[in-house]
Amino acid sequence: MKRVLLISYYYYPSVGGVEHTSQIMIDVIRQNGMDCQVICFNEDAKDGDLVCHHGETTHDVVDGVKITRCGYLRKVASQPLSITYPIELHRIMNEYEPNIVIFHFPNPFLAEFLLYHKKRDFKLIVYYNLDITRQKVLGKLFHGQTMALLKRADVIAPTSPKYIEGSPYLQQFRDKCRVLSCCIDPKKLQMTPQLKARAEAIREKYKGKTICFDVGRHVPYKGMTYLIQASKLLGDDFKILIGGRGRLTESLKQEAAGDDKVEFLGQISDEELSAYYSACDIFCFPSITKNEAFGIVLVEAMYFGKPCVTFTIPGSGVNYVSLDGVTGIECPNSDSKALAKAIQTLAKDTALREKYGRAAKERVEQLFTKETFGKALLNAFEMIEE
Repeated sequence: MKRVLLISYYYYPSVGGVEHTSQIMIDVIRQNGMDCQVICFNEDAKDGDLVCHHGETTHDVVDGVKITRCGYLRKVASQPLSITYPIELHRIMNEYEPNIVIFHFPNPFLAEFLLYHKKRDFKLIVYYNLDITRQKVLGKLFHGQTMALLKRADVIAPTSPKYIEGSPYLQQFRDKCRVLSCCIDPKKLQMTPQLKARAEAIREKYKGKTICFDVGRHVPYKGMTYLIQASKLLGDDFKILIGGRGRLTESLKQEAAGDDKVEFLGQISDEELSAYYSACDIFCFPSITKNEAFGIVLVEAMYFGKPCVTFTIPGSGVNYVSLDGVTGIECPNSDSKALAKAIQTLAKDTALREKYGRAAKERVEQLFTKETFGKALLNAFEMIEE
């Protein structure tokens, strides 16, 4: 039996695109008769009786899968520093002896610990989320490590073909690259009668207005400041709903002060999120850098048949997920005026919104579902067995 070790940043109950993808990976692996374990950093998060704290190292079982969560004391350049991580990884490599390792990149501190075991007999799949772009000093510091990791890899799995073209690293290892796009599980996005009623209540609350929705962490690369700037150029017949929170929340609220069109919703549950996707007229996704390598919420909104407004991000998968003139409108990067114009264009043309919305749903169903992801992951496993 194959024994698969998944090395991720965090894992359920933490919430995020990587965590979401990790869970789907585990589901696919188990459904195909393979054993698996997960090692990750611990993080402050909870879901029901499962409560996690970042300072603790714990061992628990989620849906029959052993999860090793390594506590950390602090972060440097967004990277948790953990004393217990190398110890726990060494233990797992010795006791579990995985024959396949899936490593979420970038994760430079963890990569160093994994490379310590590079001579062991296991196949390595590097799931390449993004280049190290924001921390330029770290990118240069870990250049040699990144090259060593990619040379050791049997398969490199970027989330989109756009990233192969835009990454100076992946261009050197094209022969190893197999696209493994992020995905959604449609079963988890089904609208219940209660959610349909909630969506209708949202529409009724903002009756007579074009509802524009955005959700995500409030951090610089998400570009929410440009959506707020665009809102100031729109009429009062628009409503801009922004979900999520983060370190920029307060400054974004200050920037939006006096503009009654903008409303901050705070953290939104998965169920409530579906209601907002269903209720909105336009999904706005104003991310501006390659740190946004894909965009799970973008895919989710498209699954609900919503036309999308995005920025051009060279080398990012965002413009692979949503196609300009097909599923939405793509604007010049960081151009709030163009963003406002795109929103106005969609608001005025119901037929265009419906056309883009239908194409968006079709694109997700063809490329970005759990089923298509599972087939691609199994193909990667077959490739390393050849």
